[in-house]
Amino acid sequence: MSVQRISGRIVDVLHRAEYPGTIEIAGGVIRRITRDARVRGARLLLPGFVDAHIHIESSMLPPAEFARHAVVHGTVATVSDPHEIANVLGVAGVNYMIADGRRTPFKFHFGAPSCVPATTFETAGAALDARAVGRLLARPEVRFLAEVMNFPGVLAGDRSLRAMIAAARKRGKPVDGHAPGLRGATAARYAAAGITTDHECFTLGEARDKLAAGMRILIREGSAARNFAALAPLLKTDAARCMFCCDDLHPDLLMVRHLDEHVRRALALGMDRFDVLACASVNPVRHYGLAVGLLREGDPADFIEVESWRNFRVRRTWLDGRLVAAGGRSLLPRQPARVVNKFQARPRRAADFAVPAGRGMLNVIEALNGQLITRHRRLRAKVVAGRVVADPARDVLKIVVVNRYARSAPAAVGFIRGFGLRAGALASSVAHDSHNIVAVGADDASLAAAVNLVIAHRGGISVAGGGRRAVLPLPIAGLMSDADGRAVARRYTALDARAKQLGSRLDAPFMTLSFMALLVIPDLKLSDRGLFSAAQWAFQPVVG
Repeated sequence: MSVQRISGRIVDVLHRAEYPGTIEIAGGVIRRITRDARVRGARLLLPGFVDAHIHIESSMLPPAEFARHAVVHGTVATVSDPHEIANVLGVAGVNYMIADGRRTPFKFHFGAPSCVPATTFETAGAALDARAVGRLLARPEVRFLAEVMNFPGVLAGDRSLRAMIAAARKRGKPVDGHAPGLRGATAARYAAAGITTDHECFTLGEARDKLAAGMRILIREGSAARNFAALAPLLKTDAARCMFCCDDLHPDLLMVRHLDEHVRRALALGMDRFDVLACASVNPVRHYGLAVGLLREGDPADFIEVESWRNFRVRRTWLDGRLVAAGGRSLLPRQPARVVNKFQARPRRAADFAVPAGRGMLNVIEALNGQLITRHRRLRAKVVAGRVVADPARDVLKIVVVNRYARSAPAAVGFIRGFGLRAGALASSVAHDSHNIVAVGADDASLAAAVNLVIAHRGGISVAGGGRRAVLPLPIAGLMSDADGRAVARRYTALDARAKQLGSRLDAPFMTLSFMALLVIPDLKLSDRGLFSAAQWAFQPVVG
């Protein structure tokens, strides 16, 4: 058996030590690590990064293609919730992700989705009951119960959710949480149900309440939800119970960063380097019981080479002793992906989005930059010819959700502010979590044009306005592309730029749009069945 030797400054995160040395690898396993004072001025060798919570589907790439680009940033493994594709295809979608992930040496760890659909107030493509989730959890390759988003159901003692949590705990598998805004005794009740983590904290106080309840906090910095700045102080006080995650990362950002950016930012703030690296590697490996190496003898040879502490640029990545990225390039081969889908919607007309005038104020969703939560605003309506219309001058736009699983179903229509479009419309079949078609626009004709582009391609994201139309097709479940990752990123970047030319002030307008149908995140959202308040846990009138 051949032996591979790699020298550098060994960063032993487990023992909080750094020293010059050599790693010997045989058969994909670290056989020996030796100190060697002759190694001088070398680059750092440290454990590879593990994203503690991510939806691979949000990269718009299937697992094998996601892996090709993630390894460039030093990521060697993920803890992945496949509930996006499960909401479209059910267990078949989970199986698709597991099978595609096996085509690469990258270490994907998929969970059993707990909320398919997320609520009973929307139409999804599939449903997973407690029995189906239990069967998934019985499979050794399914490592955890994925985020329990129906926190009102947990607090109310929902029988199905209790059965899922019990099935996970019986098998010694962790239960991931999702409870934005829960504080104090309510957070403690949620944790006491068996929930072990939360990635939805958007204030430091909330995170500390959940830590006090015994939960671990995942510090998230994705495309739309960016909580690193608010939660970074935890790295000084509670790093042992924190992990890093991206949750949802669109392809444009995946091409330039992943968890390496979390680490760079934390180091720039003066955080202890061993604490920071533990959050990026050791803590998720231990919490989820992952078969991922931590740079010790007998471990799989999953590690990275970094240029220096100062710039923290990842130079090389190894998985099971195989060099998979070097000099900013992936060495993993591109593999064509199988296309699976469920898409029945037919084209829409502008008249389908008309809202008759009524008495009272508008109940308006207010989108917030860098957050998944929204605010509930009461605003006066602009009425033209007996219809309530969008009012771009006040940043009051129309938002619509079209059921993609039915050939004909009435569209849900509401109003939203915060997108800033002066003209045109954006549409997407990435609409958490049921993944119907969601669109926001300044006029009904543009809304219809953007929605119909998505329908014509049986999934995608689109922009219509200013005499131009463009679309990024997403033929895999209406969520992912079968194209090369860099090509997808370029096309996405062009659509993002076009959205901003039409007036959007959001950092990630398409990512923000995708969460405007996620009813379990407060406060006001829109499903294919109507306007919904998470605070009231009930539908609300658009006008009234």
